[in-house]
Formats: sequence, C-alpha cells, structure tokens
Amino acid sequence: MNLDIKSLTEIDWNEIELDNIGEWPIIVKILCCSFVALIVLFFSYSLLVSSEIDRYHNAVSQETELRDSYKKKYAIASNLAVYRQQMLEMEDKFSQLLKRLPTSNETPGLLDDLSYVGTTSGLTFLKIGWLPEVEKEFYTELPIKIEVVGSYHEFGNFVGKVAQLPRIVSLHDFTIETQGQNNELIFSVVAKTYRYEAGDKK
Repeated sequence: MNLDIKSLTEIDWNEIELDNIGEWPIIVKILCCSFVALIVLFFSYSLLVSSEIDRYHNAVSQETELRDSYKKKYAIASNLAVYRQQMLEMEDKFSQLLKRLPTSNETPGLLDDLSYVGTTSGLTFLKIGWLPEVEKEFYTELPIKIEVVGSYHEFGNFVGKVAQLPRIVSLHDFTIETQGQNNELIFSVVAKTYRYEAGDKK
C-alpha cells in the first residue's frame, strides 16, 4: 500500500474524533498505530529490556572476576605441596640461623673467642670491649669495639677466622691507620653479634 504524503494535507483534522476511530483515514490510522507502537517499544525497553541488559553486563563482569579468582586460587592450590615444602625449608634455615646466634650466657665468651682469633692471627690488641646494645624490632645488636696492631696479611687472617666462628659475627666500620715511628698499622673495627628477641617487646 502506497502512502500519499499529500493526503495528509487534505485531511480535516477537526473531523477526527476518538469516538469514531473506525472512520479515520487509513494514513491517520497507520500514523497512530506507529506512534502507539513506538511508545510501547520505548517503555518496554526502559522497564524490561534495559534492566535485563544491565543485569547481563553485571553477570558477565562478575563471571570474569570469578574466573580470575578461580585461576589464582587454583594456582595456589596446585602448588600447595611445594609451598608447604618451601615453608618447612625456611623454618629449618631460620632454626639453624637462630642456633648460630649467641644466647645471653654465651655472649661474654665471644670476647674470649675474638681475642683468641686475633692473637692466633698475629695481632696485638690495643682495645676490645662491649659497646651499648642497640635494640631493633625483633633482635638486639651487641657491638664490640676492637683495635689491634698488625700487618695487612694478619688483618686478613683475622677477618677470615671471624667468619668461621660458630656464632654469627659481622664486622663494620673498619679503618686502618699508621701510627708511631715504626709506621705500625692499627686496625679499628666494630664487630657485631645479635641476640634474637622472642615475642613482642613491651
């Protein structure tokens, strides 16, 4: 059916009444039906389809998040045995390191150990003694000030023997100076050992 746009201009709109819809011109009926159909489609989309589309997008987004979460948890679960083995190894290494830290009863003996290591390396001690303790979050530093006289070779022997001690001792802030008429070499160093503080400090 062809619609003639000219026919719209020939319609007497005053004669069109709602009580007599059956007598309306065909083009008016078509326009009215199209308008009603557009209104129905608009409200149907706004009230029904739009909310479902938003719900669909939310479901897709949630599915993506759940998939990512599942992949991460699956990767952790699949490597759980490996993680447990690594945890046991770390606990074992930590336990071994703790055993190398001196206890409160053993710290006085460290001065004797360092003195013995120094004298067997050929060094002459000018000074050796404890400095004030330095408290950290989980441990306490126990510094020892050492000053010895000797040669470079003897200093090297001393450092090597300190590294072989059964307890952990690290050397810091060392200086080497010449002194006296014989240009003696004075080796000054701070040796630090550590005491583990179990539990929270108050």
